[in-house]
Amino acid sequence: MSPLEDVVIVATIAGCMTGVGALPLLYTDRISHRVYDGSLGLAAGIMVGAAVFALVLPGLELGSPLEVVAGLLAGGGFLLAVNAVFPHLHLLFRGERVEGTKELDPADEFPTAEDGAVTEPLRDGGDDLRRAALVGGTVTIHNVPEGLAVGIAFASGETALGIAIATAIAVQNVPDGFAMAVPAVRAGVSAPRTLFYTTLSGGVPEPIAAAIGFSLVAVVSGLFPLAAGFAAGAMIAVVFRELIPSSHGHGYADTATAAFVVGFALMLVVDTVLAV
Repeated sequence: MSPLEDVVIVATIAGCMTGVGALPLLYTDRISHRVYDGSLGLAAGIMVGAAVFALVLPGLELGSPLEVVAGLLAGGGFLLAVNAVFPHLHLLFRGERVEGTKELDPADEFPTAEDGAVTEPLRDGGDDLRRAALVGGTVTIHNVPEGLAVGIAFASGETALGIAIATAIAVQNVPDGFAMAVPAVRAGVSAPRTLFYTTLSGGVPEPIAAAIGFSLVAVVSGLFPLAAGFAAGAMIAVVFRELIPSSHGHGYADTATAAFVVGFALMLVVDTVLAV
């Protein structure tokens, strides 16, 4: 195989790890409030850690602070603009059931887990669907500059660094996929479709961006700081606009906060151990 094919394969494997995060949803369609809030907190911490360690810091190394800041502001503004388009998305899903979603059983309105904890069924689909779309969009966006980083590293002869970056991306893509999958399943999207969509969110942009970065390393390396800042801004914005508020509304704010810290610390460890 050619070096370009190697890059595409490595980036595809790393990108498709978002689908792994959706696998638990194949076995259950109910998530307790504690688990849901904790998972959102964990994903939020990992997304912020990824924004800082995998995007902002590498962007500063390859460009000026002004470029990264401009990207951050543009990414945050983009996310807020997109959010303004989605608030009434649930209006499109009233009435007949959408293909690929699950019928809700009225008898499941207030199900309980074996330990007596109240679990939440698949309802309030509009807000969850919007949240899944926003998280999925930012996951997709942030894989673009990271894919570029993989391609640039391989094209520059830094194969070990390219593999390390791809490994770090694969690790962080798992909870990213879970953060996208939980609200999608809660909105009524079937588990197989959720798995498919979450896998595509990383499996498509990652190898395309890596191939571009590998083929146009001289041009793309100049754009990387702005692109990295843009992705980081979008990720941080969706964390504070969606994930954190959603994880603090059911009485498990401490669990969500602790999970956030764990997620951020995990990305710090990944960054240090893999020297990304």
